[in-house]
Amino acid sequence: MTETVLSLDNAQLSLDGNAGRVDILKGISLDVVRGETLGLVGPSGSGKSSLLMLMGGLERATGGAVTALGHDLTRLGEDALARFRRDHMGVVFQSFHLIPTMTALENVATPLELAGARDAFERAEAELAAVGLGDRTGHYPSQMSGGEQQRVALARAAAPRPDILLADEPTGNLDETTGAQIMDLLFGLRDKHGATLILVTHSGELARRCDRVVRLRDGRVDEPAHARAAE
Repeated sequence: MTETVLSLDNAQLSLDGNAGRVDILKGISLDVVRGETLGLVGPSGSGKSSLLMLMGGLERATGGAVTALGHDLTRLGEDALARFRRDHMGVVFQSFHLIPTMTALENVATPLELAGARDAFERAEAELAAVGLGDRTGHYPSQMSGGEQQRVALARAAAPRPDILLADEPTGNLDETTGAQIMDLLFGLRDKHGATLILVTHSGELARRCDRVVRLRDGRVDEPAHARAAE
């Protein structure tokens, strides 16, 4: 029987702004199974990144339920959410989010240390080698190209061996060739660790690599999810 690792039941997200309350997600119901690669596509402003943030517990649903690995993320406190993400999720953003005062090795090892891993630096070194940065472990983000920084971010996300890997436009700040290399690495890490991958992308080519695609429009699922589909 296929295991559901992430489930949204009429999930909603509304935020208060200067112009009043804005409804960003308007009732999303969706199940993701273990080992699946799910692409989230749609026009800018459709709610793709907000949906990914709900899935990762980085935004709290204002209605409905978001359940990950049997835990209702809408009911967890901030500390419990942080521990859950640390233990079960890896997140890759468009703009890297590396700590500038830490080397590549320290950026990858620090989350492992915080999780209590005794072999944090050994695992970090192995993950950096896996993304082709075995000779750059002592370099700081400012000494690295955008593509290299994103490789560090990939290694950091993969090092804890997460059950769920979330990626929000991970090639958005990269040129086409470097972006293709990063996506090959991301899919390779998914295969290596057996993680469920959820990917926000504007790229039809990347969407075609996913097992299933969900298209969003105006905060809703625009059409039924379908396999191997392009935007």
